[in-house]
Amino acid sequence: MTFRVNHNIQALNAHRTLQSNHASLAKNLEKLSSGVKINRASEGPAAFMISEHMRSQIVGLNQAIDNSETAVSMIQTTDANMSEVGSLLNRMRQLAIHAANEGVNDSAALQADQAEVGNILTTIGRISNQAQFGNRKLLDGSMETTGTTTGNNLEFVNATLETGDSRENGFDVKITQLATRSEVTGSEVLTPEIIKGGETLTIIENGKLARYKTTRDDTSDTTIKNLQAECDKQGLSVDVSLDAGGRINVIHREYGSDYNFQVSSSTAGVMSKDAGGVEMANAGLDIKGTINGESTVGKGQILTGVAGAKCIDGLQVKYYGDGKEGLLPSQCEVNDLPVEDGKEPPQRLTNDDLPDDGVSIGRVYVTQNGTKFHIGGNKYQTVGLSIRSVNPEYLATDIANYSGFQNLADVDLTTFQGAQDTLLLVDAAIDQVLENRGELGAFQKNTLESNLSNIRIANENLVSSESLIRDTDMAKEMANFTRNQIMSQSSNAI
Repeated sequence: MTFRVNHNIQALNAHRTLQSNHASLAKNLEKLSSGVKINRASEGPAAFMISEHMRSQIVGLNQAIDNSETAVSMIQTTDANMSEVGSLLNRMRQLAIHAANEGVNDSAALQADQAEVGNILTTIGRISNQAQFGNRKLLDGSMETTGTTTGNNLEFVNATLETGDSRENGFDVKITQLATRSEVTGSEVLTPEIIKGGETLTIIENGKLARYKTTRDDTSDTTIKNLQAECDKQGLSVDVSLDAGGRINVIHREYGSDYNFQVSSSTAGVMSKDAGGVEMANAGLDIKGTINGESTVGKGQILTGVAGAKCIDGLQVKYYGDGKEGLLPSQCEVNDLPVEDGKEPPQRLTNDDLPDDGVSIGRVYVTQNGTKFHIGGNKYQTVGLSIRSVNPEYLATDIANYSGFQNLADVDLTTFQGAQDTLLLVDAAIDQVLENRGELGAFQKNTLESNLSNIRIANENLVSSESLIRDTDMAKEMANFTRNQIMSQSSNAI
């Protein structure tokens, strides 16, 4: 072995080892003092990226938990206000029943009842306008998705939070097929001879059977009335009548392909083609069409915007048409209906008359004020709710009554009929408020509170996973620190 003078390699080696031990000791101290074993990306790039993503998720979930808890508080506040409205409506119902006791009430008593009802309506209106959570109004309709329509016999049914806001422009409603009802018309006239022969007529609908056998004293009119009475008694949803030619016509009361029935007659052609045979009625049709040029699904008389549609997702409208005969041409944007030479133009538009591209029957206007809650740690993890107004002017609307009350705000129980109709409208308003409260309760329990439980568990597991990747094992790191401290001291001595 040679001996060198200018370079002391052993000393250089000892110095390098000392530096290495000092660096390891410094890292040990950093990990012990911070409690984190990955303090910079260079200490484990893959683990660093994974843990940073987890930290982002944890922060998001923590905020989502706060959001959900705040939303629960808001729903509880709304429900508390609705509960008071329900109590006031119950008092109105009590007053209506008192006012309807016409035999003992005088005008002074009725005026007193009406004065209290007026006070109750004012209080309900005040709750509607003043109930709020922070500065957010709760029951004035500012958190409700609403809709209106133009066009004869076209009605807004429902809209979801995914439905677009049409505002002043509206969505054009076009139909390519009218809804029809299941129907049977006999090919033979119901003659007195057939009736006197003891004709047996049978109708079967939804598992229920109605049968009537004619007697010698029956006429065609009494036969139809008796058969209809038997149908009503057995709970069949069909209407029986005679057409202009004296043939029996049976038609289902509901529109669409979901409803059908069967008929049988002891004489061929009176209802069924074969004597004593059972014949299925002609199937009804579901409405078909578009809203705003986008696809819909028809069921009975209701058009529903398909899921994922740009503007009409979940939007529902109902077209009543003009009975089974279709709609008047004047109701459509059709100027030149096809007319054969020498014939009168059609008085009703039927499916046979509809142009291939359909006809416009009106427009639907949607105001999208439904509120959304962000209850997840990522984008679009939201849920929504539409909270309807409890203002008396928007309660118990479109309820047919003899007094002509348009809504709850119009009620007047100073007359017997007024008290009866007030009771009718109050019951409808109570049902409406209870339905609203039921939706709120279901939303709180099944959406918000269930979500809270889920994201708390997810947050706990995510924190545990992030800790496993990122946090220092203090016992292990202390052992390494002690070792490196000894090595550093030894290197330093050398």
